[in-house]
Amino acid sequence: MNKVYQVGDATVTRVTEMTLSGVPPEIYFAGSWDPAFLEKNRDTLPAGLIDGDSQLVVSIGTWVVKTPDHTILIDTATGNDKNLPYNPELSNLKLPYLDRLLEAGVTPEDVDYVLLTHLHVDHVGWNTRLAGGNWVPTFPNATYVFPLSEQQYYSSPASHNKENEPNFNVYEESVLPVVEAGLVKTIPPEGGEFLDMFKFIPTPGHSIGQMSISLTSGGEEALFGADVMHHPFQVYHPEWNSMYCEFTEQARVSRRRVLEYVADRPIIYFSTHFPGSSAGYVTRDGNGFKWEFI
Repeated sequence: MNKVYQVGDATVTRVTEMTLSGVPPEIYFAGSWDPAFLEKNRDTLPAGLIDGDSQLVVSIGTWVVKTPDHTILIDTATGNDKNLPYNPELSNLKLPYLDRLLEAGVTPEDVDYVLLTHLHVDHVGWNTRLAGGNWVPTFPNATYVFPLSEQQYYSSPASHNKENEPNFNVYEESVLPVVEAGLVKTIPPEGGEFLDMFKFIPTPGHSIGQMSISLTSGGEEALFGADVMHHPFQVYHPEWNSMYCEFTEQARVSRRRVLEYVADRPIIYFSTHFPGSSAGYVTRDGNGFKWEFI
């Protein structure tokens, strides 16, 4: 049973595409990981952050937002059948994502908008599906909305290099087909309001033009933080980047800014990759922060 969160007049439901355990923290947080953090805090950290071998647990998924007028997806996970030669763990998947979306009460034809925080492999995959040997929009009635600077970068030769191999072929298979179908609206680099309830907020660093998305309704607020953080350990250590952060210093600045914002307000933080419910609250803890699932 999918847990449904209420934010004013909107409901928010998590659809998890996959959960990954056994992720080595010393690789995920390359150059930053300190095993003493886990040993010191193991008894006070929220449950479910690590597996029995003290490896990270992360997830990949989508948030379904239903407003009185629209059905909206925020990020579309990895997708099936993708040709990702430099990312074999995510290549040629056969996952029941659309069945799980149906369990949340959504068919592909129901979706009015797909809001994309950025254009990395695990956020855009279900934009398209393979049909008759061609990539076609999975959500044929939707407008796909994403940052213009992301499109400019990931469609350009600048992004097609060794450092970006995990994202090789992603734009061509998962973004370009919806562009060519005329289903795209882009958000300028400064961000901005969208559909009254939403606001695109620039939080670059993990990717060149990543934006977090706020939802405000009925005096309540939530933030879809994108990949500002990949794992709750980064709430406790904002200086830790994941191995996937492309612009490292900018990523740290954006992470700190988001943490400061949500810790000072009763804002539900909806993550993309946290394990468990993937939703919770950030609160202050002395000079730092801590995480609590809901």
